[in-house]
Amino acid sequence: MNAFPRISFGIIVLNGEPFISYTLNALYPFAHEIIVVEGAAPGAKNVATPEGHSRDGTLDSLRQYKATCDREDKLTIVTKDSFWSEKDEMSAAYAERATGDYLWQVDVDEFYLPEDIERIGVMLQAQPGITAMSFNTITFWGAPEYRVDAWRHRRGAREYHRLFKWGDGYRYVAHRPPTVLDERGRDLRAQHWLTGDDMERRGINLYHYALLLPKQVREKSEYYRGADWARRPDAVEWAEEAYFALNRPYHLHNVAEYPACLYRYAGAHPPQVIKMWRDISAANSPLETRPTADIEALLASRRYQVGRALLMSANRPALWLRRARRRLKALLARCLPGALKDALRR
Repeated sequence: MNAFPRISFGIIVLNGEPFISYTLNALYPFAHEIIVVEGAAPGAKNVATPEGHSRDGTLDSLRQYKATCDREDKLTIVTKDSFWSEKDEMSAAYAERATGDYLWQVDVDEFYLPEDIERIGVMLQAQPGITAMSFNTITFWGAPEYRVDAWRHRRGAREYHRLFKWGDGYRYVAHRPPTVLDERGRDLRAQHWLTGDDMERRGINLYHYALLLPKQVREKSEYYRGADWARRPDAVEWAEEAYFALNRPYHLHNVAEYPACLYRYAGAHPPQVIKMWRDISAANSPLETRPTADIEALLASRRYQVGRALLMSANRPALWLRRARRRLKALLARCLPGALKDALRR
């Protein structure tokens, strides 16, 4: 791994248990450094301490990891005893400390196959002109054997902007969506950007365990209910009706205004996720897992299989329309003068 590029992994985290140590272990062999920014934005006050910290011991776990596992001194922990203004400030906090040649944003419940990280490193070494990479996500629900797919995902929301070239004068300017500018103020995704579809064609995806555990779902629902930007006042009701009771089997993603369905998943998982799930599932584990009997019954239902197929296929006309519009804009941009090209981009 002598030729592996210098990657600064940046993580913002609030209530990151039980993931945090497994996430760090997954990244550690590939990291030039890992910078973790702990704490809450005001929208998360319902799931944070009065001082703006995690309520589940995440900060203690980070400090324990630093003391006992950080054998190569790669981990930097950033926090403060007050609320961060927003996630933009938290992300900028790790970015301004980054010293690598690439900045890779990772949420605590996001993982990659280690062989895929190795392949990405090889790509970056071979093609130093790459300025950004995005990844299409596989979102897991209730247990590693199940995934959720949604109209919203198929309309582009499963693409996460995560990896950026980094250097002197580069700036992380926005968290939604993640946006990095180079020293000349140019958006890195307007240059040599490999999209989520580009990476998926190479067999590389992001494994997102966003809806794996009841703890996560409760905390995320409280956060989304309280965050003004999310506009999800019914997030807690969705959790009770859809996640815990399966009473809304065609709206099973927490962005609940879009249809979303469950599927069985039989593919690979990153090794640290396999280890985490084994630890969580042990008889002496204090962590709650979601029962799966009702999930199995739903997936075995012929009625659900037919309904799911009909519902998800109904999203296709909108998808075709967007693809046709993109192709038309690209064609016109190649054929029309500069002023019209600028108008098309707006």
